[in-house]
Amino acid sequence: MTPLTIAVTVLAYFILLFTVSYLAGRKTDSKGFFGSRKSPWYIVAIATMGSFISGVTFVSVPGMVDEKGFSYLQMVMGFVVGQMIIAFVLVPLFYKMNLVSVYQYLEDRFGVKSYKTGAWFFFISKMLGASVRLFLVCLTLQLLVFEPAGLPFALNVALTVLVVWLFTFRGGVKSIIWTDVLKSLCLVLSVVLCIVFISSRLDLGFTDITGAIFSSDHSRIFFFDDVNDGRFFFKQFLAGVFTMIATTGLDQDMMQRNLNCQNYRDSQKNMIVSIVCQFFINLLFLMLGVLLYMFAAKVGIDERGDNLFPAVATSNALPLIVGILFIVGLFSSAYSAAGSALTALTTSFTLDILQADKKAAKDGDNADHLTAVRKKVHVGMAVLMAVVIFVIGLLNNTSVINAVYVLASYTYGPILGMFAFGIFMKKKVRDRYVPLAAIVAPVLCYILQTNSEAWFNGYKFSYELLIFNALFTFIGLCLLIKKEEK
Repeated sequence: MTPLTIAVTVLAYFILLFTVSYLAGRKTDSKGFFGSRKSPWYIVAIATMGSFISGVTFVSVPGMVDEKGFSYLQMVMGFVVGQMIIAFVLVPLFYKMNLVSVYQYLEDRFGVKSYKTGAWFFFISKMLGASVRLFLVCLTLQLLVFEPAGLPFALNVALTVLVVWLFTFRGGVKSIIWTDVLKSLCLVLSVVLCIVFISSRLDLGFTDITGAIFSSDHSRIFFFDDVNDGRFFFKQFLAGVFTMIATTGLDQDMMQRNLNCQNYRDSQKNMIVSIVCQFFINLLFLMLGVLLYMFAAKVGIDERGDNLFPAVATSNALPLIVGILFIVGLFSSAYSAAGSALTALTTSFTLDILQADKKAAKDGDNADHLTAVRKKVHVGMAVLMAVVIFVIGLLNNTSVINAVYVLASYTYGPILGMFAFGIFMKKKVRDRYVPLAAIVAPVLCYILQTNSEAWFNGYKFSYELLIFNALFTFIGLCLLIKKEEK
């Protein structure tokens, strides 16, 4: 693919993205920006279906089958169970409390310090995670478009973040839901058509595709052999359950969609339908991965892992349409996810950290003051995201990116622990010390992860570290229980 072809494809998608965003958000006020609970559940289900897929996932899931086979499905099975817990435990609770931000629960249950702690942990995690995901897209654009044109990386970052800001500044959650619908449709279409085109080049008929895939050495799903293996079933399954609860049920970015349904029963319908669809979408990505490795071996492409899908899709060995579908799928997933993150960060910072809604209500000028604060915060979040992306670009190496992801994953453990304690325990805690418990838990997890192989006969922690992070936080809160006054 030429830089011009890629640029035209991206521009055409942007025009479609802005059209959808404008139509969705043209009559939206601040209340609608944060979430108005007027969206039909089936629309939210389509939007949520694609919200689990980021630009990183788009290239990483097909690439991982070489080393890990279909083991990722074990974690996706855990996702399904975790989503059911969210739907039938958390969603009714949040709707009953009429929450806009999920972290408002922590204030009601524990106090202001706990509330701010949850909000700050989310803020750090989401800002870092969204910036890394968008950085990887900027990197692709730089290599394929900006570098051949002699344009600097800073301009690339500025234009990318500007696009994200523009299609979210007016419509907020409502725009995000409809752009996520567009994203979901683009994702499914691109993956299915890529499978069709690559299968045809491998001379595989419709009935031959599944046979070729599942007879491959890459298609093993279940791993029960070695408990020390990161692919061990129970490690991945349990991690999937708790990861889904923490990163979806207790994440403002993800829950802002679910809380936009008309009532909690509609939200439950949305979540059940979307998680079933997500299972099959991930299966399609893994199936595509097997076909990509088969095709790469046939035409002599040596790339592996994350580089495989881009290399095959943009090569001359396949029709131009495959490369276009790859670009559309990659950018639809990345920009929609970044827009969703920016909206969630704006919502959380405005309502949770600044508490602008309470201050506006106190001053008697709710609508105008809240709108002004929200717009300023939205600009600030976009600028901060651009700065973080640029810094990651300056420090560009795998260890930095991995470190950011590890740090982001650590921040969800304390949130999960606080919510678990709040739901299952009826005791009150000393609110002022909750931030200390939330900080100590990740520190203990780091010590545990660093020394696990020496302490536990070669056992190496993987995704399940999140569970221990939450457990340490839970224990910390138990130590902070207030004594009952007689």
